[in-house]
Amino acid sequence: MLSQEFCKLRVLVVDDHELTRLSLQLVFSVQENIHVVGLASNGQEAIEMVQLYQPDVIILDLQMPVMNGWSASNYIKAISPNTQILAYSSVDESSFQNNKNKHHFDEFCRKDIPTKELIALVKQLGNTSGYSSIQI
Repeated sequence: MLSQEFCKLRVLVVDDHELTRLSLQLVFSVQENIHVVGLASNGQEAIEMVQLYQPDVIILDLQMPVMNGWSASNYIKAISPNTQILAYSSVDESSFQNNKNKHHFDEFCRKDIPTKELIALVKQLGNTSGYSSIQI
């Protein structure tokens, strides 16, 4: 039997605000089939963590120092094409849509999304990534 951790959706949280990272980690830590594999504060750290932890879903802030989410999405998809990337930002959706074709995001949500909707969206993206919650 696989360990319980291997049967969980692996999520990476990337945001330059510590409180946001920790809040999202807390929200997902109480979900039965979700495991936060890492917390990153910029796109460069996110790329390194993708290589180490192979997350199923990344919650990726767009505006960060060192490397923003726009640039990081291209690198991440190049090394891990099945990883689903959720652009998580305070920018309005029309600004996002204007730049969407230049970058590699699977979904977009604003930071003011209700928590239940964010959890549902992450689970939906997890299903798209090929993650399966079926325990062996």
